[in-house]
Amino acid sequence: MADDRGSSSSGALLAFLSGAALGAVAALLLAPRAGDESREHLRGYARRAEGNLRDLAGLAGETVEDVVGEGKEFVDSKKAVLREAFDAGREAMRRERDRLREEDRS
Repeated sequence: MADDRGSSSSGALLAFLSGAALGAVAALLLAPRAGDESREHLRGYARRAEGNLRDLAGLAGETVEDVVGEGKEFVDSKKAVLREAFDAGREAMRRERDRLREEDRS
């Protein structure tokens, strides 16, 4: 089964960051500052938000790569188990066929 903790955590983080960004914009728009000063603060917040989003995107990419790697390892381990079981079954069938041939010859 899939683990939903990662998606709910990222959803909560995204909601938090969105709320923080909206709160910052509202605070800047309602603050008693000159227009140029407010715009400069908004640009600063936008740059920081962009950097944070890039960091989160990088982290998400690394997490996806880790999960895909673990999935491949899991599939490979199951393939090996199935291959061993198949080979054991084939060997048992060969031995039984040889045994039956020997009985027919007797």
